[in-house]
Amino acid sequence: MDKKGFVYLVGAGPGDPGLFTIKGKQVLQEAEVVVYDRLVGEEILAYANPDAELIYVGKASSQHTLNQDEINALLVKKAAQGKLVVRLKGGDPFVFGRGGEEALYVRENGFDFAVIPGITSAIAVPAYAGIPVTHREATSSFAVITGHERPGKEISSINWAQISTGIGTLVFLMGVENLEYIVTQLVTNGRSPQTPVALIRNGTRADQEVVSGTLEDIVERVVRADLQPPAIIVVGDTVNLRQSLMWLENKPLWGQRILVTRSRTQASVLAEKIRQLGGKAIEFPTIEIKEEVDLKNLYQSFESLGEYDWLIFTSTNAVDIFFKKLRGQGRDIRSLSGLKICAIGPATAANLENRGLVIDIIPEEYKAEGIIEKLGNLITPGQKVLLPRARGAREILPQSLREMGAQVDECYLYQAVIPKSANRADWDEMFNAGLDYITFTSSSTVTNFVNIIGQEQVQILNRQTKISCIGPITAKTAQENGFNVDITAEKYTIDGLVDALLRDVDANKKKAQLKKE
Repeated sequence: MDKKGFVYLVGAGPGDPGLFTIKGKQVLQEAEVVVYDRLVGEEILAYANPDAELIYVGKASSQHTLNQDEINALLVKKAAQGKLVVRLKGGDPFVFGRGGEEALYVRENGFDFAVIPGITSAIAVPAYAGIPVTHREATSSFAVITGHERPGKEISSINWAQISTGIGTLVFLMGVENLEYIVTQLVTNGRSPQTPVALIRNGTRADQEVVSGTLEDIVERVVRADLQPPAIIVVGDTVNLRQSLMWLENKPLWGQRILVTRSRTQASVLAEKIRQLGGKAIEFPTIEIKEEVDLKNLYQSFESLGEYDWLIFTSTNAVDIFFKKLRGQGRDIRSLSGLKICAIGPATAANLENRGLVIDIIPEEYKAEGIIEKLGNLITPGQKVLLPRARGAREILPQSLREMGAQVDECYLYQAVIPKSANRADWDEMFNAGLDYITFTSSSTVTNFVNIIGQEQVQILNRQTKISCIGPITAKTAQENGFNVDITAEKYTIDGLVDALLRDVDANKKKAQLKKE
């Protein structure tokens, strides 16, 4: 029997990927087709099944990739092919998302659907701007209203006379272009011209913009600020609480645009830390971990694991591939009995510990030289060392171990190659939007980055953007490629890199404050 298609209507939330629901993420990872809107961020799309067909149907003002009837037909067409379809919509599907229309059309055409609500921007966006939609001392009611109603419409679907004075907080969605009309209707129907108003653009995101005023002057303020749609309009006394409850803009990395160049699978850790601290993390993967095709040396080492004295890991990628292949050969950690294990740093050590292993050596300096220094008095001539690692890694570690008298067997497990999806056009778009920092977490990220953007871009970046490196080896590679390195982490970890960024941003803020004074 052929598989019957199914459609999920999924709310992606207001923008912050951390506000995407767990259930939404689960079905997105299973989807065979994803039909998504303009306001769905790349961070959320990254959760999608890598084999899924992604179809963009975004709508901007007066610019529709597909009209609503065509979107409805597309959902049914894909379901008729037996596909698991996710219709991914910004905010919540049933709050001005036309999800009801899509659900009805899917059902009328004989297919089942389910709705996974999203956190609506009507509540989340004001909250991120420090504006509660209700507050005991200000109001106990709020309404969510379309701001997209056409001015001049003969019969309005909005009862302006009732909402203007009968509800405390009014939240208008998609209303920037109709702001003057909305203000006029509210004041004409009895709302005080002194009523506080705020417009919030890119709400819940690191590039959030807020323009505040009153009904009397908000149109002029928005024009002066050149605030572009989409934005949410909040009208009511709770807007006055913003100065006391503002929190997103108080985060230490607020306003900073930081490029993350790690592989797509690893970038999320650094990117998430940046976002938690208020910065805008822009992911531009410059490396992809490509497993070696010929792993016969590794498999041979599995046959004689009991003969080795030391097992040294210099990356979490090596750990992942080593144990995947070990398990694939019908073995597990019991095969490592008697070996002493060295991990280059805390992230690699944590990966090993999560597999039930106790780490014997973690150097104080998280690089090859640190391992050499730590093992200097522990390696004895004739001992056997197994070193699974990346092709193209520096030769100083195996060379130094051999000089100590050790017998070193290197097994190349992977290469850090340029991702197939990386292209100069994406880089140009990011660069034109402006960057405050570029982070490099390995020498491979540096060399691949330069290969993608072109050597001629390096000097331009030196004038406009700060370069931040995870440690001295990466910094040296960056310098060899022409970069002026502004920041080198004291601890060669992601946390160390983030701490270095925080110190630099804080120092810049203090300098700016002194200039003002």
